[in-house]
Amino acid sequence: MNYWKEFRKGIWERNPQLVVGLAFCPTLAVSTSVSNALWMTLAASFVLIWSNILISSVRKVVAKHLRIPIFITIIATFVTVVDLLLNAYRPDVYKSLGIFIPLIVVNCIILGRAEEFASKNGVLVSILDGLGMGIGFGLTLVVLAVAREILGANKLFGYTLIPGMKPAAAMIMAPGAFFALALMLWGMNAINARKKRK
Repeated sequence: MNYWKEFRKGIWERNPQLVVGLAFCPTLAVSTSVSNALWMTLAASFVLIWSNILISSVRKVVAKHLRIPIFITIIATFVTVVDLLLNAYRPDVYKSLGIFIPLIVVNCIILGRAEEFASKNGVLVSILDGLGMGIGFGLTLVVLAVAREILGANKLFGYTLIPGMKPAAAMIMAPGAFFALALMLWGMNAINARKKRK
C-alpha cells in the first residue's frame, strides 16, 4: 500500500470540500476568522484521527448491521471530549464556535471516512487518511478565512491591518462566503484541468 498516496489524497485529490463537496455548512459558518478556522480544524482533525483509529481497530469484531450506530457512538464520544475540553480550557473558543462543535458528530467527512476507509483498512493507514483529510479540510477553511477576514474586516487574528481602510462587510456575511468558496472551487478546477492537459 502506498502510504504517502493515502495521506496526500485528502489534501488535494479528494479534498473534502473542494472535490468531494462535503462539510460546506461548517466551512462557510466558521470561516469568518482565521482563529475560528484553526480551532475548528484542530477539533475536527482530532475527532477524525481518533475515530479512524478506534473504528479501524474494532472493524473485524463489529457486526455489519451494527456498524453505523457503533461508528456514530465512537465519533460522538470524541466530539464530547473536544466539546468538554474547549468549554473547560478555552471558553472563548467554545462560545465562538458554538453549535458547530457538537455538530462534528454528523459531519459527513468524519462519517464518510469511517464508513468508506477506516472500517476497511488497518490502523496506520487509517491514521494517515484521517490526518490527510484533516489537513485538507483545514487548508480550505484557513484559506477561506484569511480572505474573508482580511477583505471583510480589515483584520487578521483580530489585529487591524490597514488603519482607516473600510472593509467590504459583505465578505463576512453569507454571500461573501459563497463567493469566496466559489472562487476557490474555480481555482482548483482550473489547476486540475491544466494538469490534465499536460
